[in-house]
Parts: sequence; structure tokens; C-alpha cells
Amino acid sequence: MANWTRRGFCGSVSGLAAATSLAAQQRGSQPLPEKRTGHGPIKITDLRCAIIGRNPVVRIVTDQGISGYGQAESAKPYLKPMVLFYKDYILGEDPTDVQRVLLKIRRLGSSKPWGSAVSAIEMALWDIAGQAAGVPVYKLLGGKIRDRVRIYNGGVRFPMTGQTPQDYAENMAKMKEAKEGFTLIKQAVGFHNAAMMRAVPNAWYDDPRTGAAHPDRGLMTERGLKHVIACVEAMKKVLGDEIGLALDCGPGWTVKDAITFARALEPLHITWLEDLITGDYTPYPNADVFREVTQSTSIPIHTGEQIYLRENFKDLIEKQAVNIIGPDPEDVGGIAELKWIAEYADLHGILVAPHGIFDGLIGLAAHVQMAAALPQNYIAFEYPVGQPEWWNEIVDGLPNPIVKRGFIDVWDRPGLGVTFNVQAARPHLSGEDRGFFD
Repeated sequence: MANWTRRGFCGSVSGLAAATSLAAQQRGSQPLPEKRTGHGPIKITDLRCAIIGRNPVVRIVTDQGISGYGQAESAKPYLKPMVLFYKDYILGEDPTDVQRVLLKIRRLGSSKPWGSAVSAIEMALWDIAGQAAGVPVYKLLGGKIRDRVRIYNGGVRFPMTGQTPQDYAENMAKMKEAKEGFTLIKQAVGFHNAAMMRAVPNAWYDDPRTGAAHPDRGLMTERGLKHVIACVEAMKKVLGDEIGLALDCGPGWTVKDAITFARALEPLHITWLEDLITGDYTPYPNADVFREVTQSTSIPIHTGEQIYLRENFKDLIEKQAVNIIGPDPEDVGGIAELKWIAEYADLHGILVAPHGIFDGLIGLAAHVQMAAALPQNYIAFEYPVGQPEWWNEIVDGLPNPIVKRGFIDVWDRPGLGVTFNVQAARPHLSGEDRGFFD
């Protein structure tokens, strides 16, 4: 990878062909379309989407030799038609007018997973805007307030050997020794962890169900609740006060079980309890119910990964229904949308810890740029990794190692600061996506 240096603004974003040409050349191995010879505004000429591995990857092509990339979660390979649905809405627009472009499409998205296409497009627009201006995206979001950003384990997991408290203790010991040096670790428990709940006979007053993610819900039995608490106690004993422990809990808990569980864990100083009531693929936040739980315990209560756009965080924030919000930039409407929500939450004394476990390496770059500019209510974001592992061979620009002692240093390359090694990436394209990089 070439050496990069931070550069200042070179005139207007849309007015200097020389600046856009240089920024495009700095993209390494990406093939460059012919440049326009005029000095008019930059225009979008194409919107493409390829499924690389399982991640839908967006490429926005312009008439001045710059392409921008965005990415959706690896759990959503079915999104490609939804991404391409927006093509006719944005062709001919100036991609550096990010909000103007989004006004044409953002109202057509919805709760997880249907906000993902808009979110990926938004990231690609910021990638172009940063390249055109010759600056990292964080500069366009208001500038960074931190030089390194804290992450938690997210996509770094070790296989469980069983579902006993001892199994969870052993798993936490491995996490504690992980090369990333995490200062905060999140583990799935309760209804977010079907294996944990189904390992105990009659753990709750209902039968296990099949279907979409996290289908189980109900009142826990005494046996079930005691089992979850024992597993948490075993994990915390391993981590001590050296490393924080957050718990991804649901959705699916009743209010009374959630309160009982939270109060039982108060002596352990858990960092947060996530998605107890609603969460993954729940198309509403249920602020009033969350508020009852939040007011009943000293443990921070967290939710928000499934929510799309600022309007749908309004009740959670204004009613102070939770202590921490966790929007995912690949679901909420993008990185600028998440920053706006974080700023509004900060005014209400609410913290932010963005979700992102499946966001991929382009998503990781977007997280870093965004987190550098988030207000001081920022805790950490969920660390996504490249899956399959060959993703690490097709993306240029990430530091090596990416994580140092639980943090990622913020880089200063233009745009999102990463691009594809096209030669390495082409073999991973399907037949229908073979023209993605052309």
C-alpha cells in the first residue's frame, strides 16, 4: 500500500478536477474510468451491488474517476435487489451533496433489515465526498475528537464446548487472552442464546420455537433464571475488574424477569444489558416498557440495533427509556445519521455503543471514521471482521494489526481510507457480478 499523507481542502468539493483525479489515483489498485475534462459538478453515473462472500457491497461510480464503496451485513445477501431499486433515484446527482441524495431515498427504507440498502449507499457517498475533498470522512463529519477508537469483541468469538457455567468461564478465559487485547467483551445470554436456554429443561414457560432469529420469548422458570445468572457469574469471575462484561440478552424477556435478572447482577457491575425486551428484527422500540426496566436497576440498559432513522429513536431518547443506545450504521441510515442520533442522545445523558458484528471490513472503515467524530458519550463499537477470512486479502488500507490493546488508531487517508485490491477480489465475484469493478 502506498504511503498516504493528510491533505487539506483543495477548493470546493465539486469544482476541482485535479483534486478528484489525485484522490482517485490514491485508491491503489481500483481501475479508473475516464476522467471528464470539464470542471462541472461531479455526477453519479452508476450504482452497482455485488455479493462478495455474503456481504452486499455497494459501488457508486462517478463521471470524474472516483468510486465510493459501502457495505451491508454479511447476514443479508438477499439485499441486492433492494440496493439496485434506488439506482434511478440517484443517477445524475452530485454524490458530495450527501444529504440531498439521501432525501430522495431515505423515506423508502424501514426497520432492520430494510434500512440497510440506504445505509450502504450513504457510506459510499461519504467515501466519494472525502476522496473528492482529499480528506478523511471524519473531517466532513465535524472532525475527530479522539485519535483512537475503542472496540469490543463483536465478530471475534471462540466456539463454546457446552452450556454450563464452567464452559462460559473457559470461553471468557480465551477471550481475555485474545490478541486484540479487548477492554470490553460482550456475550450472548438468555433468549439471545438459544443454546443456553435449550440446554436447561423447562427453562421458560413455553416451547422452543423455530423461524427467524431469536424466536423464543416468555416467562422464565426459577431453574432457567438461575442458570443464566450462574453463567454470568462464572464469566465475571474470570474477567474481574480488568475487562468489562456486556450481555446481549434478548429480545424475549418479560419485564419482571428483566428486572429480577438485572438486580441479581448489580453487584457484578455489568457494563450493560442489551435488547432485553425488543431488539433484533423487532420493528418497534417499545420505549415505555424499556423505561420501566431502566428505572428499576442500576445496571445500564441498552437497545437500538434494529432501529432505522433518528425519528424512531425519539421516544427512547426523550423518555430516557434506556441508558445506552446501540444503532448500527449499516441499519440506521448511515454514519452521519448515527452521529446525529448520538449527539441528540448526549443532550439527554444517554450513551452510545454502536452495533456492528456483521458489518465487514468496509463497514469497519466506516465505523472508525464515524467513531472518531462521535461525542463524548461514545463507549465502544462492536468490532466486525472479514468473513470469510479471504476478505482480509482483498481490502487494502487497514492497519496491521487492526486492533492494538482494544483500540483502533484512526487513519487519515481520504474518504473511508480503504479500497479493494481488484486483482485479488475479482475471483470472488459471481458470474452475474463480474462487471462490478469495470
